[in-house]
Amino acid sequence: MRAILVDDEAANLENLKILLNKHCPNIKVVANASNIEEAFTQVNLHHPDLLFLDIQMGKTTGFDLLNLLTEKTFEVVFVTAYDNYGIQAVKFAALDYLLKPVDPEELKAAVEKAEIRFRNKINGEQLNFLLSQIKKSESGSPKIALPQQHEIRYVSVSDIVRCVADNTYTFFFLTNGDKILISKPLKEYSDLLKPHGFIRAHQSHLVNPKFVKSWLKEDGGTLLMNNGDKIPVSKPNREMVKEVLGK
Repeated sequence: MRAILVDDEAANLENLKILLNKHCPNIKVVANASNIEEAFTQVNLHHPDLLFLDIQMGKTTGFDLLNLLTEKTFEVVFVTAYDNYGIQAVKFAALDYLLKPVDPEELKAAVEKAEIRFRNKINGEQLNFLLSQIKKSESGSPKIALPQQHEIRYVSVSDIVRCVADNTYTFFFLTNGDKILISKPLKEYSDLLKPHGFIRAHQSHLVNPKFVKSWLKEDGGTLLMNNGDKIPVSKPNREMVKEVLGK
């Protein structure tokens, strides 16, 4: 794959290039850019397969660059020094990111996933979803991308009733009765959905409290959902769950 690196710090550009040469020999770096204007020119000149894009560059962001580009036929791996709002948006779009300093193993994993997405030609859709979500950031109910084997489901967070762990997979239960299996662990979604009020009732259960009907005293603590499902509450989480539910 042909790649362009975009970062406003020369040392970061050089370090990433060294890591790619050493750990990802299938990636050919065709250009560097230190600002979005230069990056815009390089992308239109080289038409890369992959873009390593810094999120924060002075007063501009990598998202500004993506908004300027009308055609997004490339993959993107975001690179940033901060786990901030921008990364939250990237996570909600199910796109890859790397935190600085870049870990070689995480870099290899991100490149492998980018290659798969490039072959399936689905990333342009995810990038457009990401940008639309950023524009709607003031909305009370964002959407989240749930990648499945043959499609990506875009689901309103407010429509997620609960999530259940199944080893390294996660089942999503929606208000319309759909049950979606995602090949990512529950912890990843627990961290992502916690700011939206979701509570980890149990090691295997993440719950949207708006769909909790009542607290049952059976088995030391059980949540009865509006649809009749019963969710166990683990002993270490009982006080936290009670506090959130106002019990």
